[in-house]
Amino acid sequence: MVVRPFAPRALRALALGLGSAALLAPTAARAIETIKLRLPLLDTDFTIRVAELRSPQALMAGDSDLAELDRATDGVIGRKLQAVLQSNLPLELRAVVRNAQGSPLLDQVLLVVGALGDIDGLPDPLQPAQFQQAMERAAAKGGISLLDVLEQLPGESVTVQLGRLGSAVQRFRRQRLPADQLIAAVPPVSSEGRLLVAGLSTPARRDVSISAPHRPEPLAVVVVEPNRGSTATPNRLVVISHGLWDDPSNFEGWAIHLASHGYTVVLPRHPGSDQSQQRAMLLGQQPPPKPEELALRPKDVSAVIDAAAQGRLGLSRPVNTQAVLVAGHSWGATTALQLAGARPTDSRLKQLCDQLADPSRNLSWVLQCNFVGTAAAAALADPRVVTAVAVSPLMRLLFDTESARAMSAKVLVVTGGSDWVVPPGPEAIEPMARATRSGDSGHRLVLAERADHFNLRSSQQDGGGPLRGLLLAWFNAAAQAAPGTAPQLPGGGWGSPSHPLRDVTTALPRVVAPAAGQP
Repeated sequence: MVVRPFAPRALRALALGLGSAALLAPTAARAIETIKLRLPLLDTDFTIRVAELRSPQALMAGDSDLAELDRATDGVIGRKLQAVLQSNLPLELRAVVRNAQGSPLLDQVLLVVGALGDIDGLPDPLQPAQFQQAMERAAAKGGISLLDVLEQLPGESVTVQLGRLGSAVQRFRRQRLPADQLIAAVPPVSSEGRLLVAGLSTPARRDVSISAPHRPEPLAVVVVEPNRGSTATPNRLVVISHGLWDDPSNFEGWAIHLASHGYTVVLPRHPGSDQSQQRAMLLGQQPPPKPEELALRPKDVSAVIDAAAQGRLGLSRPVNTQAVLVAGHSWGATTALQLAGARPTDSRLKQLCDQLADPSRNLSWVLQCNFVGTAAAAALADPRVVTAVAVSPLMRLLFDTESARAMSAKVLVVTGGSDWVVPPGPEAIEPMARATRSGDSGHRLVLAERADHFNLRSSQQDGGGPLRGLLLAWFNAAAQAAPGTAPQLPGGGWGSPSHPLRDVTTALPRVVAPAAGQP
């Protein structure tokens, strides 16, 4: 594991982003008196004096820009701002900072937050150990509000560069533009037919624990299968991998729909990056997910396949464990790509992770850049996986440009046209345009209109959600395809009325040109 040190810029970002860095310096240090909001296009700052925020009376009598605005609105602005600034910050932040020191994941968060502003006159450098001391002093005081932080923050003033925020918004809009163009150019697939309707089998759900040699504790999995005695076909095994800080329950709608049509579905809980790990991190009991999880997650899925082959899942009927189908969302989609044969690499991670101005930079880079130094060890293809569905995958930095050619399994990538966490342009459309340029790769890209990063999932109550027909169509096609041949999506019947779906594979070369220097 490569541990990247805190940069001075990142430390400034922590003061802004986590708020509790107010107590970093000795109490004798000069505290910040002014907050300046720097407005884009206007050569001026909007000033706020920290002392004016303690009471409505102080604000009404003040002389800052905020005080004038507060008087003009008869105190409405001041009351709302004070409610926010005087609310206590969660004390758990102290433990989060303590456990996250040295984490590339936290370093990336700080880098992004720091791009939005500066603390003028902040002592430099600051040492990470000071954060823990500050949290301890804060805990002794009781509740800490953001106003407490501002009053004790060493420095002269805080300048928030709203123009930088505007630039980030414009970049995201540009990253969505290829998806908007494809949605306008390609008609949606019909959303009527048997693929969207539940099958004849009644799914049964069980919680199971299995041993996994790469995990110190048993691996928890959810099994959803056709009711005992069912003869529904195709009787194939599907494994679904959840995303970062997510849970199998958010994908049981997918599982139930597939099981009703004869599939046996297993959903592992990835212990190093699931919801319980997130809760433990926020309580200060664990650090952020370790970079090693990039390799552990596909090993979880392979362990599930092993358990099915060895009869340790207690399945009601045997399944073909030599021709397994995999699906995943977000980080789980990246896991699915790894199993299909995509090769993670460090090259672009090392080159681009600190480039805040790169036009392809997006929020998913925070997670992708966590894998600097560990990516190359996570090439863990499982030859038993014959096809995969990757929903909102992280791709741009993590996989080399030749990964598609190395994949033995055929992959269906699905991305939301309005996804701001993993934007469609850099993270799906551009990589898939390169992957399908030959025209015979067998991989497909489907765009979901009005879909963000989260509304393509499906809990038990959702009936499979907007992707239920597509998942069933792709896996049916894979089950029927001859060995070594690509699944063929039917021309219709797998669409969604809520999020119209489009197979844009053949339209990709018309919209996205290959980047300079790429094959």
